[in-house]
Amino acid sequence: MAGAGFGAAGRTEIRSILVANRGEIARRIFRTCRELGIATVAVYSDADTDAAHVREADGAVRLPGETPADTYLRGELIVQAALTAGADAIHPGYGFLSESSAFAAAVAEAGLVWIGPPPAAIEAMASKTRAKELMAAAGVPLLAPVDPAAATAGQLPLLVKAAAGGGGRGMRIVRELALLAEELASARAEAAAAFGDGEVFVEPYVEGGRHVEVQVLADAHGAVWTLGTRDCSLQRRHQKVIEEAPAPGLPDALRDTLHRAAAQAARAIDYRGAGTVEFLVSPPASGGGTPTSGRAYFLEMNTRLQVEHPVTEEIYRLDLVALQIGVAEGRPLPATLPEPHGHAVEARLYAEDPAAGWQPQTGTVHRIGVPDGVRLDSGITDGDTVSIHYDPMLAKVIAWAPTRAEAVRKLAGALERARIHGPVTNRDLLVRSLRHPEFAAATGLDTGFYDRNLDTLTGTDAAGAATTGDGLSALAAALADAHGRSRFGGFRNVPAGPQVKSYACAGTTHEVRYRLGRAGLTAEDFPGIRLLRLAADQVVLDVDGLRRTFAVARYGDRVHVDSPLGARTLTALPRFPDPTARTEPGSLLAPMPGTVVRIADGLAEGDRVTAGQPLLWLEAMKMEHKITAPAAGTLTALPARTGQQVEVGTLLAVVTD
Repeated sequence: MAGAGFGAAGRTEIRSILVANRGEIARRIFRTCRELGIATVAVYSDADTDAAHVREADGAVRLPGETPADTYLRGELIVQAALTAGADAIHPGYGFLSESSAFAAAVAEAGLVWIGPPPAAIEAMASKTRAKELMAAAGVPLLAPVDPAAATAGQLPLLVKAAAGGGGRGMRIVRELALLAEELASARAEAAAAFGDGEVFVEPYVEGGRHVEVQVLADAHGAVWTLGTRDCSLQRRHQKVIEEAPAPGLPDALRDTLHRAAAQAARAIDYRGAGTVEFLVSPPASGGGTPTSGRAYFLEMNTRLQVEHPVTEEIYRLDLVALQIGVAEGRPLPATLPEPHGHAVEARLYAEDPAAGWQPQTGTVHRIGVPDGVRLDSGITDGDTVSIHYDPMLAKVIAWAPTRAEAVRKLAGALERARIHGPVTNRDLLVRSLRHPEFAAATGLDTGFYDRNLDTLTGTDAAGAATTGDGLSALAAALADAHGRSRFGGFRNVPAGPQVKSYACAGTTHEVRYRLGRAGLTAEDFPGIRLLRLAADQVVLDVDGLRRTFAVARYGDRVHVDSPLGARTLTALPRFPDPTARTEPGSLLAPMPGTVVRIADGLAEGDRVTAGQPLLWLEAMKMEHKITAPAAGTLTALPARTGQQVEVGTLLAVVTD
């Protein structure tokens, strides 16, 4: 394409775009392309052969291999794919190569349009340490770095951060000076594995800080827009879970400071396109102010589209992807900056178990759907599989309303009524987070929210009548199963003993004993319940005079029951458990599929270990997971090997008390 490059004026219109990404963001970009009449090209790994983004594209090019290193991180293969497909431009999405200056330069050198900032701007912000030096020169407020060799106990807590990349990888909070060296080594190893760059730095960790960011958009004609603020403080493993726009409760002066600093940052590197400037907002130094009246410190600039961009789109009624494409074509931004309206909240739906250390989950997503009235940006459709190779985010659910309270209520209600059948997800945690008093009142918006509240948010008491809901769901599952298996609809005309079915739900076993005859339903432990309707996929019960409908879906031994009492996932238990299903005491089993990336230095069979001592590290779904000794004892077996691919339940080590 003649004159290809980084968005100078007079550019020929883009007619075909290759998206150098996968999943949700690829589908999001394709949606805008369809609306603009632009043809789309996907790239895909062997693990993504049948993925939704591949099915939706006008054309797709295979990248041989399964891991990101072999596929989506191979810039030369992606450029060749664009040339093979006849694409005019490449959009990187977020993650993978989206912040690679070398990839951006290679795209332009191949005669293609890069839908992103110039390589020099990407390079300026690629290293957080160099970016902070640049921002200091531009007058943007910063936290002072700490020399780890000279750190003192008085400077605790400290934060170790990777200089490259993001997503919480290579990041550690240090509260004991004696652990600093160990955490530095661990962060370096994780950063090197994730980004190919093991550089880390240390700075003060601000307790009770908020993560607030500003969306910027700049063109090649001197315009720089600052599109309000977003609060992204609710995070796990330093990765965002719930985001909203505008950031609530910020004083006007602080909001102005954030906008001004973001614009300064963009102009300092001659930015083009969409980007985000991230800040840490500290609480007040003393108890004399509000929790949101602290100071703002520059964290980093993401030289790409953010995962949470939909909340900004919703309040400004804009399509940021369309504006990115326009800037890349050389068109100026509109002369007038639009005004924001209302409030938007986004929740990231992950295949993970918050109650089990946020362990990522894999498997088939049999069904995913949310009620009308909210926005769903999803990387999967019904029947797709969550792979071990990529981030476990299934979808983003976004709600807009005139006020924050209305938007939060709308999103919580939509998530609660959503149909999500498949791996364990964080859906219940999201609903409870949105309804937590701290979040609802916007008084507990800081990065320590889950540290303070996780036990409450994942406990059975948080569900509200969880026992009743679990038991009734188990009853509904048993009745639907009986109907589906019996050609007589589950009814019996002759006296018989009760039907007995057992289910596991949230770590508790529920045994259901019932009789179903012409006279109706008799169920032990459920007095006064009447059966109103029975089908293989739906049970309607009268519960204390209130009609309740239970939708039942079975997938093998897993049963999903959705009702006004909440969603329940049950596992049907066999009547006669296998007595040979035993595990040697002290066995450490792989909690998820993944790769053994490290074994503790010098560790060998026969060593004495202490409780909590790190033994090895698994990498799965873009995160590193530490496997520790459950108790003090002797390491009697260590079958795991570095580089080994493991499945759930693979024996990694045995510690004998």
